[in-house]
Amino acid sequence: MRKICVITGTRAEYGLLYWTMKALQNDSEVQLSICVTGMHLSPEFGLTYKKIIEDGFHIDEKVETLLSSDTSVGIAKSIGLGVISFSEVFDRLSPDLIVVLGDRFEIFAACSAAMISKIPIAHCHGGEATEGLIDEAIRHSITKMSQIHFTSTEDYRSRVIQLGEQPVNVFNVGALGIENVNKLDLLNKDEFEKSIGFTLKKVNFLVTFHPVTLDHSSAEMQFNELLLALDKFENSSIIFTKPNADTEGRIIIQMIDDYVSKKPDKSISFTSMGQLRYLSAIQFMDVVIGNSSSGLIEVPSFKKPTLNIGDRQQGRVKAISVIDCNADKIEIEDGIHLAMSSEFKEKIRDSENPYGERNSSDEIVKVLKTISLDNIIKKKFYNL
Repeated sequence: MRKICVITGTRAEYGLLYWTMKALQNDSEVQLSICVTGMHLSPEFGLTYKKIIEDGFHIDEKVETLLSSDTSVGIAKSIGLGVISFSEVFDRLSPDLIVVLGDRFEIFAACSAAMISKIPIAHCHGGEATEGLIDEAIRHSITKMSQIHFTSTEDYRSRVIQLGEQPVNVFNVGALGIENVNKLDLLNKDEFEKSIGFTLKKVNFLVTFHPVTLDHSSAEMQFNELLLALDKFENSSIIFTKPNADTEGRIIIQMIDDYVSKKPDKSISFTSMGQLRYLSAIQFMDVVIGNSSSGLIEVPSFKKPTLNIGDRQQGRVKAISVIDCNADKIEIEDGIHLAMSSEFKEKIRDSENPYGERNSSDEIVKVLKTISLDNIIKKKFYNL
């Protein structure tokens, strides 16, 4: 029986991994173990590990790595603590391989420990580009530490191969988040409003804005420009989802809290909405605003416009429903007006999601169960 360990550090990442984890849990030929770390274990970010337990999973290890500081020094210390802690976890669990997703620093720490421990790594959503973030370097580093790769588009598969990975071990399975869109029984408007304790208005915005870790302008300056633009839409309601534990993330969280406390009639915020409420919300939004990858990956499946602010997602494949703008009040305001125009709505009515419409979990599990692990640690660089 193959022992497969899934590692998750954030609410969003878990939401993407959910169906793969369920398929592994229900497979009698696999022994699934789950390690939670990072924001899952933080009261400040909602103790979201509890949601994993509610979903029927057993958590084998809780790996505390997150410090109270979100400075670059604090993040670097968290990575070091993560490497130490995961090395001990892997010694206890002895998995045959680990499964990770994305590009966050706690996953980088886990993969560093797995690499030294000679444990094969299966990496989801590699090959992507986010040129405004330190995550860009982390993601490609994880690719080089990994032996098995699940990409979300053919372009990203080509990029992973360009990094020297063997094509036979690189699988384009589509974006994992699409499976939630396909499978979840989304809430209707009444159910959704009741679930969040908030009544939507005629015009509604869903806002998620994360710090751009490689920008010279501060998160505070950028997010203030967004808030100033939103103020121009007086008869609107705004749902904020709060950012991750990145550098300067707590500044944005405080700004959201201050805004909502002053304007409770038009705004509400959540540390974690969960996949069901988040995807249900998209149905009733006029524009999804910010710089989250979900605006590029999941939102286009709803034929809804995304206003993508700044260069956090620069380099990613984008649907025609995505409008790019700088973190400037006037550009954001103009972008919202364009997104709500009848011409733009007509333009995207029959648009396609470049990340596909298929379910990824079955393909991923089949590979995880059947791929040979013999000598897979000894990687040979693939030359184009």
